[in-house]
Order: sequence, then C-alpha cells, then structure tokens
Amino acid sequence: MTSRPPPYLAAVLTVLGGAFIAAGGLVLWALGTVLATVFHFSSPVFLLGLLDGLVTVVAGGLMLTVPAARRLFGGVAMACAVASIPFAFGGFVVGFGLTAVGGAIATARPLARTVVTTFPGMGRPPPWT
Repeated sequence: MTSRPPPYLAAVLTVLGGAFIAAGGLVLWALGTVLATVFHFSSPVFLLGLLDGLVTVVAGGLMLTVPAARRLFGGVAMACAVASIPFAFGGFVVGFGLTAVGGAIATARPLARTVVTTFPGMGRPPPWT
C-alpha cells in the first residue's frame, strides 16, 4: 500500500487562517470588554471568536499529524471558517479565505491508492481494485 505525504499546503493555510481568526476574535473580545465596562453588559459570546481561531489552528496541526483523517479536519476547518464570520469578523476576511481554501484542499485531496499484487496463477485482479 502506498501512502501520500501529509497535506502540507492545506495545513499551513489552515494554521495561518486560524491565526487571523484568533486575532479577529481577540479584537472582538477587546471591543466586548469595552462594551462591558461602559454599558455594564457582559457576555461569554465575545470569547467564541478566539476559541474558533484556536480550534482552527489545532485542526490545521492535526492535518499534519494524522493525515489519514485529513478530510475530517478539512471539514472542521471549513466549518470554523464559516463560524468565524459572526464571531471573529471572519478573521479580517483574510483568515476566512485562507482557512476555507486550506480546508477545501485537505478535503478534496485524493486518497492513497492501494497497490494490488498478483501471485502466479491468480489471474488479473478484479476491476474495482
């Protein structure tokens, strides 16, 4: 069985996008803190953008360490990219774009092909292998 190398480009784009999303979440959290101070209003929603960015960075890192589950982590990255729009300003739009492209690359990357070996007298392998 042959194996493909980990999706380096997808992981790098996802981690960079996650950093931008975390920065956008940090800015939104700072604005929320100002609102809480001025208007005596507080909500844990302000931390969701920062959490979204951290989950995106972890998903990008796991694409490298567990390449067999890259489609799962690519899907998580794309979901985090969509969730970053309301919670982290989309990571200043750059984070959204990088994460969405990185997740799409990880998801669309073809699986490793299995090498079929035939033994003498076995004949041709079936067409579905």
